[in-house]
Amino acid sequence: MKFIVQTLVSRLVETGNLKITYPDGTSQTYGDGTGNPVHMRLNTRKALWGIAFDPAYYLGHYYGTGDIDIVEGDMYGLLKAVFTGNPDFKYYDTGWNRTLERVRFLFRWLRQKNSVVRSRRNVQHHYDLTGALYDLFLDEDRQYSCAYFERPDLSLDDAQLAKKRHIAAKLNINRPGQSVLDIGCGWGGMALYLARQLGAKVTGVTLSDEQHALAVKRASDAGLSDEVKFLLQDYRNTEGPFDRIVSVGMFEHVGRPNYLTYFKKSAALMKRDGVMLLHTIGRTDRPTANNPFIEKYIFPGGYIPALSEVMQAVEKSGLAITDIEILRLHYAETLRHWRERFMARREEAKALYDEKFCRIWEFYLAASESAFRWQNLVVFQIQLVHDQQAVPLTRDYIGRGEDCLRAHEGDAKGAQRGARQFPKEASL
Repeated sequence: MKFIVQTLVSRLVETGNLKITYPDGTSQTYGDGTGNPVHMRLNTRKALWGIAFDPAYYLGHYYGTGDIDIVEGDMYGLLKAVFTGNPDFKYYDTGWNRTLERVRFLFRWLRQKNSVVRSRRNVQHHYDLTGALYDLFLDEDRQYSCAYFERPDLSLDDAQLAKKRHIAAKLNINRPGQSVLDIGCGWGGMALYLARQLGAKVTGVTLSDEQHALAVKRASDAGLSDEVKFLLQDYRNTEGPFDRIVSVGMFEHVGRPNYLTYFKKSAALMKRDGVMLLHTIGRTDRPTANNPFIEKYIFPGGYIPALSEVMQAVEKSGLAITDIEILRLHYAETLRHWRERFMARREEAKALYDEKFCRIWEFYLAASESAFRWQNLVVFQIQLVHDQQAVPLTRDYIGRGEDCLRAHEGDAKGAQRGARQFPKEASL
């Protein structure tokens, strides 16, 4: 097994400075000695076997159990060495790892066929962790999805505000009182933004008890309970119709077998002149299985789609696509902020849970950032309609909408003075 790991790592890390100490006490250094040094120690033989057999799963698993330690550097540095040391070599496209990927791909339907009951259980696994955990690393509005960095120097809070503004502009809400469905509303930040800034009447649905309770409280505290209501409900049981539909960071939990159901239900819930904006993680290459570590420990039942898989379902749903934008490194930067914040308050997270939990989340955040920075993950923003005339002919309205929203955000008394502005009605 040691020879297999040595061979694999020597091909992965041609540049960089990675040292591995094996269970027998011997050490070997890989790379050309450039960059910050990283030292990983395999404490047990089962860790060695795991890395040889299935590194995609066992690296994170055995780091969580303590069978693997990072003696120098950190997990992010280790993953950087692995993913940038030889960009032309993909370990999952070789030998046994290719076979594992194919097997996982073939059986993905069994793990992703998310019924209403199973979907709720999967959501609770992650989102019903104590809110104190999320307060350690998220922005003040608890946006747990990709931020939008209009400038590289934006703070996390400003970038998350920019994300809400960007999505709101694409929804083209052009008069007060329009009804909006927020599928997977999280802790309510997007819904409250649309109500506060655009006068929308928003219904948010979530399967998380923790998210629902806080979202309801936030609406009450903001004096927006008449404008925004939150339901502990599966989107499949929601009744419409709505002028607009928004879904941010929820589609990843739908599961590939349910894509057609998702888009057909969205089509049924949206009025004929309505607009939908879907914001979801996606992959830039061919369809494949999810990372097995993330699937077990972080997001059970989830799936990251290729664009081709989304298109197949949309084409059969009766909806039409009017805009697709690819956000490339925005999520890498978002995750960098989350990872650095989490590590700065790691002892507080440990007090909430334990050391194993912290190690698992440390790996989750580092691996996710690595996937967006150096591998195949991006974010898709897809705009959908029934009628192609539901949005303006050119994309200029998005920038104009953002400008109006930005001005209104800076005017604390704008709503009382009638300063809220709306884009002109969509027309050719």
